[in-house]
Amino acid sequence: MHIMEGFLPAAHAVAWGCVAVPFVAAGAWKLKKIVIERPEARLQLAAAGGFAFVLSALKLPSVTGSCSHPTGTGLGAVLFGPSVMALLGSIVLLFQALLLAHGGLTTLGANIVSMAVVGPWVAYGLWRASTALKLPHAVGIALAATLGDLATYIVTSAQLALAFPDPVSGFGGAFAKFAGIFALTQVPLAIAEGLVTVVVINALVGRGFLKTEGVKA
Repeated sequence: MHIMEGFLPAAHAVAWGCVAVPFVAAGAWKLKKIVIERPEARLQLAAAGGFAFVLSALKLPSVTGSCSHPTGTGLGAVLFGPSVMALLGSIVLLFQALLLAHGGLTTLGANIVSMAVVGPWVAYGLWRASTALKLPHAVGIALAATLGDLATYIVTSAQLALAFPDPVSGFGGAFAKFAGIFALTQVPLAIAEGLVTVVVINALVGRGFLKTEGVKA
């Protein structure tokens, strides 16, 4: 993640794009609703988008046709829920494809599904679960961002395995190989992202950019 331009077969690229569209549309509706109801949230939304852009631009070479990097989507998922991050993450991925040659237009749908849809939903689910279990906020935020990041790479591994199954062991063998290679770089990156997300949320609260004291770790 991101999967590079032209790497996926055309049918896979189109299919992932079709999967991504309804999530992005729902994110646009949710974002509009937040801005109307809470105009003061614009700065927080910008911070969430900027955080995802900066972190996901810090890439390391990984599996052929892809790269490893933090995703930065856990912050927005905790603050605004996963739907908003589908749109913000899509904008981030589009700008990176156009300006940084990071990812691509033909693989945009696949990258949106892994980074802007699945990752935020996993992060949000873990955040809500940690809140229900009354875990310390720092723990909940760190777990949400860390495992949301790892979920992105699990999906990317599955996407690559579907497109390029192992000649002998099929999808399962290819998935194990892709995920195993990703894990070398992604596990420490995910842990670092979890810790950075805690620091950023605390900084936003401390400087008055977040009015909801409940998210402070």
